[in-house]
Parts: sequence; structure tokens; C-alpha cells
Amino acid sequence: MPLPSGKMRIGFIPAHRGFFSPRLAASMRAETIQALERLGVEVVVPTPEQTQVGCVENRREAELCAELFRQQRVQGIVVGAVNFGDEQSVAWTIRLAQLDVPILIFGCQEEGVLRPGMERRDAFCGLLSIGEALRQIGARYSVGQRPICYPRQEAFAQDLDWFLRVCRVVQGIRHARYGQVGTRPDAFWTCRFDEKRLQRLGPTTVVLDLSELIAGAEKISDTDPMVERIGEALREYADPSGISGAALLRSAKLEAFLRRWVEENGLDGLAIQCWTSIQHNYGVCSCATMSRLGDEGIPCACEADILGLLSMHACWLASGSPAALADWNNLHNEDEELANLWHCGVFPRTFAKTPPRYGRHEIMVSSGGAPAELAQGTVEFVAKPGPVTLCRVNLEAEGPFKAVLAQGQIEDNPAQTFGAYGWCRIPGLLRLYRDILLRHFPHHVAMTQGRVGNVLWEALGNYLQMQVFHPDQLTPGQYTPRWPFEG
Repeated sequence: MPLPSGKMRIGFIPAHRGFFSPRLAASMRAETIQALERLGVEVVVPTPEQTQVGCVENRREAELCAELFRQQRVQGIVVGAVNFGDEQSVAWTIRLAQLDVPILIFGCQEEGVLRPGMERRDAFCGLLSIGEALRQIGARYSVGQRPICYPRQEAFAQDLDWFLRVCRVVQGIRHARYGQVGTRPDAFWTCRFDEKRLQRLGPTTVVLDLSELIAGAEKISDTDPMVERIGEALREYADPSGISGAALLRSAKLEAFLRRWVEENGLDGLAIQCWTSIQHNYGVCSCATMSRLGDEGIPCACEADILGLLSMHACWLASGSPAALADWNNLHNEDEELANLWHCGVFPRTFAKTPPRYGRHEIMVSSGGAPAELAQGTVEFVAKPGPVTLCRVNLEAEGPFKAVLAQGQIEDNPAQTFGAYGWCRIPGLLRLYRDILLRHFPHHVAMTQGRVGNVLWEALGNYLQMQVFHPDQLTPGQYTPRWPFEG
């Protein structure tokens, strides 16, 4: 799966100790740069003209390297022990750069089986010293699945891909701007959050009263070129035969207003008061707009759930695939590892197996919350089979941010309901469900396609310092589910 768009800028510290071979150090430096560039990374590293063979082995070179990283505002740092490495130079570079970005450390394997007289690296030993030096200056760092390797190996490319995703989640969350449109529905205490503490974590909340959205959408002309373009796109996005032309037009104007507001405020996602005021006062569900924006990488959370939006945003940053916000809706009557992940019709079309169609909000209509003609605009389908990652971030009145993670598999099942949904198999589901209850997580969970639990574990737990839980923790410091779908 691809990373979200945008080239990443990564600083590289080739850690060299002077009495080891400069030739071998230079070859591993070059291999590492090539491995990063193959993943589309812009590499910031000293040149051979600036330091000995472009590596870092003393305080002067550390100062030069730190200045390069500051000037280029790197989004992550890779430390490669191209031989034993000079741990002080690595620590000084990171301390002087003062960037507080994710750090990956690895060491380079020997050229062959050790024998007397051969040139050697001893990176297996030196990487331990580098890790200890980083701990002493309080720097958090990551270690891949293959800490000692050749940069040309596929295993190293996989570790780099994982690390780049971690960087993207950390940077994305720390600099996020979330639009909150309206208040949470009164009944949904589960959507409460502390805006000041969220700001300390990183995200800024930009608020818009629901009346401003409704008034702004109503003022847009039916013949506005943007409305006409969106109207055509809406007809292509899902089968429109189940709703009226008036509902489709209202959805187009709602989307036009929100797109302009997102652009004007540089927003990364939206949390919208999606019922029941907007139906009564504007005359359509916001689901179609939210589904379409989510499909383009602008996650939209129901019921003004800002922490649900943060969970969706983290999923999108980790996977590069759109995120949905689902209810833990039902446990299957005949299978205790199968849960119905459902919402009334707001999942991005990317999740669809069956052809998407526009419908009406069945719960709202059947409960008398709004008449059928005002509750149109849901996007209904059954989700396609495949692996998914689930994530929910929460914050209580006291204590740190925390997150629960799980990986599952959407599968076909004859059980049916309305809205958008998928049956998700999660080994140890009841144990996870009990954990969610006891550790105080709400009924909304973010979901993205693919398996990126280990990315989220590292980004949320190590760098954003949340308490992170998942149902089957085996290996300290790594997300390690044990189940048949894991490759």
C-alpha cells in the first residue's frame, strides 16, 4: 500500500569511528542513501566534501550535521552504524538539532565471516553504545525487525517503510488541524474531549457553529460551478436512484461549503454534528459529503467525535488508505470472534464490495428523529473482504492519552443489516471487548485497510507517549498479534 502523498525529508547520520575502515563506511553510507531514495525519500546527509567520506565521527561533524537537519527541517532521522560508530557524535547531532522527530537506529552487517586480518565493522556492538547514548540524552528511538543488516536487503526496505509511516503519523498528529462543525449530540457523552489537553498533544481544533454551515450552504447558488461539478461527481460516486434530486443538490452545496472551509483553514479532517439538527434545519444527511471527503484522505468523524477523528487521521497517515469511523455494532450470534463494524452510511467508497447507493437514515426515520424526506443522503454498501487495522484514541478526565489497537479481517457473511458495514474477524475479540470496557474506550473505532498496527503502536506509544493496548501482546515494544492472517 502506498504512503500518503508528499515526499518525506529524512536526515541520515552515517555513524563512523575513525580507526575502522573509511572505505567500508563509505560503501554502507551509499547503500543506505540508495535504499532511502528508492522509497522516494529526500535524504539530508553530509557530503564527502563536508566530512570524512560523508560520515559523522566527531563533535565538529556533529555540529555541521545538526545544522543541516535544522535548516532542512527533517521529519525523521535514520542513524546507521556503518561500523562501530561514534556514539557521542550521534548524541550530539540529535541534541543540537533539537527537532524532536522519530529516530531509527540500525547497524551494518560484516562483509563476511570474521577471520584474522579482515576489515570489520563491529556494528553489532557499536549499536548498543549508540542506543545507550541516546537514552542518556532522553531521545526516543525506534529499532526495526532487523537491527543488523545490509541496507540493500529487502528486510531493511521493509523497516524503512515502517519507519517512514511512523514519522508521518507523528508529524501529522503533532501539526494537525481538525475542524469541529457543531457540538456533539447531547446524548453522546462518549464524544466529549478536552480541547486544551488535545492542543498539548499537538492538534488544533478549529470550530464552526452548525448554523454557519447551514446558512453558508444555503447561500451558495444552485448554478455555482463548484456545485455543478460536485453534483456530477455525486452521481458517479454512488447510485442516486434512491434519493431525490433536491437531496442530491443539498448534498452538493453542503460539500462545496465544507471543501472551501477546509481549504481556507488548512484542515486535516472534520468532526461533524451529523444528526439530527442538520436534517431538520437543512434537509439532508451529511453522510455523502463525509464519505466522499474521507475517500480523498480528509477523514470525517460522525457526532462531532474529535478523538474519533484523531484515530481516523492516525490510521490514514499510517496506511495511506482512507479511514472510516465505525460503531462496534453487534457480536455475531454464532461466532464470538466476529463483530459487525457499522455506521449509518458514511464509510468511504474505498471500503465497498457491493455497489454503493444513496439511501435514507433508517434509524432516524424509524425512531421518529426526522421524516424520511429530510433524512436522505447515506452511502450504503457491504464492505469488501480483506485485512483491516482498528484504532481508538481516548482521554479521560485524568491520566494520559491512551489508544487501543487491533487487527482483523473483513469477511463475507450472510447476516445483513442496513447502512455501511462489514463483518470483522478479530481473534480474541471477547478479551479485547472486555479490555475496551475496563480501560474505558467508547463505542466508536477507526478502521483502515491493511495491517499497520505496528506503525500505530510505535507512533502513538513511543513518540506521542500514549498508553497503548492490544489483545495479544507477545513481544515487548512491538505489535505482535498471533493469528492465521498474519504473514
